[in-house]
Amino acid sequence: MPEDGSGCIVGIEDLPEQECVCVATAAGDILLCNLSTKQVECVGSVDSGLSTMSWSPDQELVLLATGQQTLIMMTRDFEPITEKQIHQDEFGEGKFIALGWGKKETQFHGSEGKQAAHRKQTEASRTSYWDDGKPRVTWRGDGQFVAVSAVCPETGARKVRVWNRELVLQSTNEPISGLEQALSWKPSGNLIASTQEKPNRHDVVFLEKNGLLHGEFTLPFQKGQVKVNELLWNADSTILAIWLEDLKTSNPNSYVQLWTTGNYHWYLKQSLHFGSLEKHQLVSVLWDRENPYRLHVLCQGWRYLSYDWHWTTDRGMGENSQHVANVAVIDGDKVLVTAFQHAVVPPPMCTYELQLQQAVNQVAFHTDPKHSGDMAVLDADNRISVYRYGQNTMNDPTVRLGAVGGNGFKAAVETPYLDKMYRVDVGSNSNEVMNPLGVRFLTWLPDDSFLVVGQGQHAAQSVLHHLTAVPHTAGAEEERLKLRLSVPVDGEVISLCCSPVTKTVALQLAHGHILKYLWEASTPVLEPWWTSNGSAVRFPYPCVQTSITRISGEEVILGLTDRCRFFVNDIEVASNVTSFATYNEFLLVTTNSHTCQCFCLKNISVKALQAGLSSAAAPNSETLRKVERGSRIVTVVPQDTKLVLQMPRGNLETVHHRALVLAQIRKWLDRLMFREAFQCMRKLRINLNLLYDHNPKVFLENAETFIRQIDSVNYINLFFTELKEEDFTKSMYPSLNVSSNAQPHQHPDQKKVNVICDVMRVAMEHIDPQKYCLSILTAHVKKSPPELEIALQKVHDLRENVTPDVKAVSAEEALKYLLFLVDVNELYDYSLGTYDFDLVIMVAEKSQKDPKEYLPFLNTLQKMETNYQRYTIDRHLKRYTKALGHLSKCGPEHFSEFLNLVKDQNQYREALKLYPSSTQEYKDISDAYGEYLIQKQLYEQAALIFARAGIFEKALDAFQNSGSWQQALCMASQLGYTKDKLSSLARSMAGKLAEQRKHAEAAILLEQYTQDCEEAVLLLLEGALWEEALRLIHKYGRLDILETNFKPAILEAQKSQLIFLDSQKTAFLCHKSRLQVVRELKEKACESLQDYEMPNCPELDLFSETSSVMTASDMNSKYSHSNSRISARSSKNRRKAERKRYSLKKGSPFEDMALLEALGESVRAVETVKGDTHILLKQLVLFGYDEQAGALQRVLEEVLQLMETSIPDIWTPDLQQSSVNPVLGPNSTANSIMAAYQQKRMVTPVVQDPELLIPPKLNKNLQWKLHLLQ
Repeated sequence: MPEDGSGCIVGIEDLPEQECVCVATAAGDILLCNLSTKQVECVGSVDSGLSTMSWSPDQELVLLATGQQTLIMMTRDFEPITEKQIHQDEFGEGKFIALGWGKKETQFHGSEGKQAAHRKQTEASRTSYWDDGKPRVTWRGDGQFVAVSAVCPETGARKVRVWNRELVLQSTNEPISGLEQALSWKPSGNLIASTQEKPNRHDVVFLEKNGLLHGEFTLPFQKGQVKVNELLWNADSTILAIWLEDLKTSNPNSYVQLWTTGNYHWYLKQSLHFGSLEKHQLVSVLWDRENPYRLHVLCQGWRYLSYDWHWTTDRGMGENSQHVANVAVIDGDKVLVTAFQHAVVPPPMCTYELQLQQAVNQVAFHTDPKHSGDMAVLDADNRISVYRYGQNTMNDPTVRLGAVGGNGFKAAVETPYLDKMYRVDVGSNSNEVMNPLGVRFLTWLPDDSFLVVGQGQHAAQSVLHHLTAVPHTAGAEEERLKLRLSVPVDGEVISLCCSPVTKTVALQLAHGHILKYLWEASTPVLEPWWTSNGSAVRFPYPCVQTSITRISGEEVILGLTDRCRFFVNDIEVASNVTSFATYNEFLLVTTNSHTCQCFCLKNISVKALQAGLSSAAAPNSETLRKVERGSRIVTVVPQDTKLVLQMPRGNLETVHHRALVLAQIRKWLDRLMFREAFQCMRKLRINLNLLYDHNPKVFLENAETFIRQIDSVNYINLFFTELKEEDFTKSMYPSLNVSSNAQPHQHPDQKKVNVICDVMRVAMEHIDPQKYCLSILTAHVKKSPPELEIALQKVHDLRENVTPDVKAVSAEEALKYLLFLVDVNELYDYSLGTYDFDLVIMVAEKSQKDPKEYLPFLNTLQKMETNYQRYTIDRHLKRYTKALGHLSKCGPEHFSEFLNLVKDQNQYREALKLYPSSTQEYKDISDAYGEYLIQKQLYEQAALIFARAGIFEKALDAFQNSGSWQQALCMASQLGYTKDKLSSLARSMAGKLAEQRKHAEAAILLEQYTQDCEEAVLLLLEGALWEEALRLIHKYGRLDILETNFKPAILEAQKSQLIFLDSQKTAFLCHKSRLQVVRELKEKACESLQDYEMPNCPELDLFSETSSVMTASDMNSKYSHSNSRISARSSKNRRKAERKRYSLKKGSPFEDMALLEALGESVRAVETVKGDTHILLKQLVLFGYDEQAGALQRVLEEVLQLMETSIPDIWTPDLQQSSVNPVLGPNSTANSIMAAYQQKRMVTPVVQDPELLIPPKLNKNLQWKLHLLQ
């Protein structure tokens, strides 16, 4: 640098990758200062000098503006890419194309009017006298484009040109008069900010990349009062910082203002005043690159300030005052207040605004719940203005109504008035170092004192000041706040929150520790915040929002970081929370998954809260609801269930969170405030069953109170029509409080709806039956079954007793209403069923029926005799039982009609009850009933009916058909049959019985009723009833039959038994050997499949019903997987398969099962012949055929021995095990199936009949062998 101090640095940039700082001087030198070796190296020089140096955001390129008005683009290694003149005549590559849509004169010019079309385009005026004339450079956030603002040498006005990375001109701005030097491209890339001096105001204007203007806002200064040194966007483009200085003074004041936008309105959020002393002059203002809300400020005397900002919502959190749920928004020297209790007014509008003398930096609502609407406002001059509601009746000129009120409207909102203004002396004295925002975290305690946090002696120290108001002294210009006490805090306080309920203030320090300040103590002290288990609370990350609440009675501090991590004390309970608010015992949070959750903190543990936030709630749960993307909680309106959310753009949404609504409704119901609860439920579509289900006992006891409070027939009817049997506290609205007092229902045996209808109806009849007439009708109709007759009767009574009362409901209205509840045709039928023709006509007139249709019918009815008339009506209504009752009273001339109706409707049983059993009518009905039963093939029952009525002929036939021969003989006796007739009857019946193989019964008939003993003996021999045959032979002395029939019969029986046993034995051995072969084949197939499959999971097909296909495919290719699947059969094939489920055909699927089935049948067949064989052996021995008897006994013994020894080989233990625990079944798991597969248990197929896998039982207890033959 030149010795004489004339040198000047025009650019400086930190290059972290190269560990050095790049500096450009006005003389044209570019220097690299290495930070580790402390060496300075000159990497290049420009002879004409440099006016600015600017690096791209990715630090790959550097742009230099030279003294010759050229731009040089270089790489990071300072190799030139290109050089261009700053001042270009053409527009650039992005030049607009005229599409020939008319000239400028013919276009619409909006509010400027038609004369704008003829105005000549004026040249842009020269820049301000204070403009330094140097080029200004700003890069877009992604580094693709760079904008350069330079003073045009011809016109003297500034022009902004946009270039790309290769330094190709893209666009030039439209001529803008009074455009100033400040220039900053928004990192998100859509706008370039600059400032413009207009004829009557000073604006910040925004340019698009194509050079056209796009929006502006006005600075709060007079024209020519200040100059704008710099505009700076923070890293996430949400805040625009403006560094301004006074003009026209020798020692100018400096200001830094922070502006943000919401809903297309620019708000001045913070104003830092640095005063006019020379040592306080600003040198540099800069946003942090990493932390988007950190601002660095450097002053002349090497004083450095760092500000960390965060967003907060200033809301009044009262309970019972009138001014709850107020929210204040800072907008420059105004505070915009919205009273959400009265109306949800979207920003930037408000309910009313407070106008202050200086820019506002902080707003604090009174923490006393009774005065939660009162506000203390701290401005940039360190003055606190206190606004209160109440006593003052004069309108305050500094308070102006916003969106409400207006011409001719009277606003219902009460506005506050300016009560006092105090000067705050702590934190910054004029002789000390200037520190704008020296006091922060203004908190208004319930005892009307104030807490503020000031800066301590050292950088990392804070001081907590407790201030109280001093009585006003005469002569002082303004009141002051007295310092009650100052408590030094070791560490930076980064947040402060107060709880009026627990009377504590919590301070959060930068390193995460939480301190507790108890303001009510005689000497207030700061102490660490301890948890219930005795450890000090420390947040792992700094939290931007903190709040004190109680969880299960324990006082805790909640914190939310800017990265959505949510803490209860030092436990992280969620990492996706975007905002939270506490209200009464509720905690409301919004999450990244666009939901709003509500938790009741009364009896919930922190673990349960953690689980509730991490898991998806149950579908019916009232804790969770969806909200719009990016919603944040603004405030909760107490006692109104309203939750106000703000969207990212700035507009508001109101939701009624189900949990808040239900909690409020439950409170109302507990206090018996039915009217409020009902109106809220009706408005928010909460099911009205909850009115009863919440506490059935209380509701039934207070039914009259409920009716008197609601006092509207329509509302009571609405309540009735919504009633359902289910308990809604269990299904739709399960309570959040697990320990809520669940009331058992009063009448467990009765239906809920019926109980309510009855209780309410009694109450309404007691209060005013005329007024609640329609509700009483609803109560009748709503019951199950509906009491329509009673309802119709009431309508009829109304018609009869006309009251002079004007308010009373007329029969017409009542009927009209009834028709609204019940279908008109149904009601017409019911009215007919009352046999009251006035009522019928009344209903018919209201229906759509044609009089020509119903009048003739009614006239016909009226001419009939009463019973017959009622019968006709009942038959018309298909009430056949009643119809029969009426018709039976009409005399014998109508009996044929009666009988026809009975036959048509099968009403035999009812008909029989209407006549005594001695009458002819009874007999005729029984006759018809018996015939009907015979048609149904219920012969025995028909016979009983006939017999009971004395129709013995038909009874005899029916008993014969049913095979009841004893009863048939009784009937024959009743009919007085002769001996011959009886004999022929017995013979025919015996024939039938013999056909049915009932030989013993047939023999009894022949022996006793036809005296034909020989025929009887032959029948017994045919049935192998040897001993009974012998008895008859000896009884009647017919020993000749022994030789002719008996002996040949027993020898024949012995032969056939031997043949049978032989065939069973052969079949058994054949099937057994085949089964062995099939099993071996299957074993092999299974092993080959296992070798192939085992590395990964076996194919699922293996576990299908067709597991035996493994063998089948080896033996017979025609059975493939598809056609052996028995699961998807057609019904015809299914019937076929039912007949023969398993085929013995070789190679068929399930062949092993077919063999098992056949073997089992063989064993059971042989087992059943043991008893018969025993009796046969006795007869053979009796007549001396010992040889034949011995042979038969021997063969049977051999066969049984063979089967007994074979059973364990055929029905192996494995097989029996799998029938008990099937491999695939309702209780099997993936692991059990795998285990079975590895044990080769899968060889057993999955069978439809597990009983086939169980071996047949052999009865060892039956002593069938004869000892004398052994």
